[in-house]
Amino acid sequence: MRIDLHAHSTASDGTDSPAQLMAAAAAAGLDVVALTDHDTTTGWAEAVASLPVGLRLIRGAEFSCVAADGRGGRVSVHLLGYLFDPDSPTILAEQVRLREERRSRLHTMATQMAADGFPIDPDAVLGGLAPETPAGRPHLARVLVSAGVVGSVDEAFHRFLNSGGRYYLDRADTDVSTAIRMVRAAGGVAVLAHPMARRRGPVIEHAVIAELTGQGLAGVEVDHPDHAEADRAALRDLAGELDLVITGSSDYHGTNKTVSLGQQTTDPESLERIEQLAHRSRVAAVSG
Repeated sequence: MRIDLHAHSTASDGTDSPAQLMAAAAAAGLDVVALTDHDTTTGWAEAVASLPVGLRLIRGAEFSCVAADGRGGRVSVHLLGYLFDPDSPTILAEQVRLREERRSRLHTMATQMAADGFPIDPDAVLGGLAPETPAGRPHLARVLVSAGVVGSVDEAFHRFLNSGGRYYLDRADTDVSTAIRMVRAAGGVAVLAHPMARRRGPVIEHAVIAELTGQGLAGVEVDHPDHAEADRAALRDLAGELDLVITGSSDYHGTNKTVSLGQQTTDPESLERIEQLAHRSRVAAVSG
C-alpha cells in the first residue's frame, strides 16, 4: 500500500485543483493521499466529489505556526492536522485570521519588491486569488517567474523569499501548542511537518519536540524531501523514544516544486494508528 500524507492543491499554494490532485494521486499509483492545504479545508469537498475508485482520501490541513526553537528564540514550524472537524469554530476563526495575515504579508512583500524596481504589480499578485485562498510565497514566486526575474519557483525562494532573505517577512502565526490543542479538541491528530527542513531556515531542537509530545503532539514527519538522511535517522530514533507516529510524505505542490506524489510514503501501520488516535480524539471531544 502506497500512502502519501502531505499534498497541496490550488485551495492553497499548489498548482493542481483538488480534482486534478486526486487524479494525479491515482495515476501515481497511490492507494491513500492526504489533502493538507495551508490553513484551509476549502478543497475537501471537491476532492471527495472527484475521488477515483480505489483511492482513499485523508482529509487534513497544514497549520502555519511558531514555536520555541530550544535556543532561546522562536521559529516558524508547520503542523499537519488530520481527520479533524472542519466546522470547529476555533479552527475556522483561526484559519480566517491566518488567511488575512497571509494576504497582507504577501502584498507587503510584493510592494517592497516593486519599490526596488522588480517588474511586478503588487495588486495583481493577489488579484487572481479567491478570497478564501491562503496567499503564500509560491504565488509571488510564480509572478517573478512570469516576469522573467527568475527561472523557477525554487530560484525565487533561494534568491529572495526564504527566511532571512531581503524580502522575507515574518507572519503572526499560531503558537504551535495552541494549534495542537485546537486539532485535538476538534477530534483530530496533530503531526509535526518537516521539522528538520534546514534549507528553509532555522529548525527546532529535539527537546522542543519532546515537550510538544507532552502537550498532545501525536506524530512527526520523518521522511520528507527536505530532510537529510542523518536528520531522518535522528528523528526516527526520537520518535521511537517518544512513541510518536512516524510519517513520510512528498509535500507535493504540483509544478511549484520538483517533488512528485509518492516520492516519500507512510507505512500502513502508521496510518492505522493515526485513525485510531483520531477516533479517541473524537470520543474525548464529545465526552468533554
